[in-house]
Order: sequence, then C-alpha cells, then structure tokens
Amino acid sequence: MERIPHGKYTKEFREKAVKFITEEKLSIPETARRLNLPKSTLESWIRKYRAGKLGEVGQNYRFLTETEMELTRLKRENAEIRMERDILKKAAAYFAKESLPGTRR
Repeated sequence: MERIPHGKYTKEFREKAVKFITEEKLSIPETARRLNLPKSTLESWIRKYRAGKLGEVGQNYRFLTETEMELTRLKRENAEIRMERDILKKAAAYFAKESLPGTRR
C-alpha cells in the first residue's frame, strides 16, 4: 500500500486513526503500521485530539490534482528505476572484471 502524499489525509481518516488508539486501545506503533502512517503523524493527531483541536488539522492543505499525483508517482518510479540501473551497472562492471584474463584469483 502506498502512502498518501504529505498532509493529504481526510478528516474521517484522522478520526478513525485516533479512534483505534483511544477506543480500541491499540498502541500508536501498531496503529501506524496498520494504517501505513508515520508514527510521528499519528502522535501529532493524538496530541491535537487531546487538546480538542483534531478538526483543525489539515484545514490549510489543498488536495492534489490528478496531474500532481501522477507527477509524484512518476518521480518515485523514476528514482526507483535509477537505483536499479545503478545496481545493474555495478554488477556488470563486477562480472566484466571477473571475465578479463589475469584477474581471476
């Protein structure tokens, strides 16, 4: 499951996450793992909930357009492809070195 881009959680989602901890007595790390959230985000929501300000979280955020979401996805995919390419370059260099005469041990 992919994470939602920074700060784009609905009010209902935040309330549900807090409910797991306050009413169902799940731990913060367990809830964060189940919902695929950063633990620090969940801790922040709990502090806001206890202060009675959970509804104010995210009021200044705007939701991403489809184009922005696609761009984010493509950037992530591009970074992954670059990492794979670099690994393959290193592997090719290693095996090329092994096949040269006089380089075997």
